[in-house]
Amino acid sequence: MSVIDDYLAGLDADARAAFERVRDVALEEAPDAQPGTSYGLAALIINGKPLLGFKAARAHLSVYPFSPQAVAAARAELDGFDLAKGTVRFTAAKPLPDGAVRTLVRARLAEITA
Repeated sequence: MSVIDDYLAGLDADARAAFERVRDVALEEAPDAQPGTSYGLAALIINGKPLLGFKAARAHLSVYPFSPQAVAAARAELDGFDLAKGTVRFTAAKPLPDGAVRTLVRARLAEITA
């Protein structure tokens, strides 16, 4: 099992399913990304740099694109979600839209490969 799989295995079924969907969409955009850790988070890594991190809290789930610019790029697709400089918070009941995940990943990939 990978670091991400290990992390997701410890979550409840709804949170796990929400994160698995985010991971799967991210991997469609970045098929070369590998599971790993960054800043203490389970994350997808590409070219040795963090692409997208995952963290479950008691009241919400979070993805970390490790980039304020990536969050800004997806802002229009994330209306109604709690956003911070480098974080997007959501819940299993209100998962992230696939299009927003794609935008986050594409924006972060552009930074990594620039």
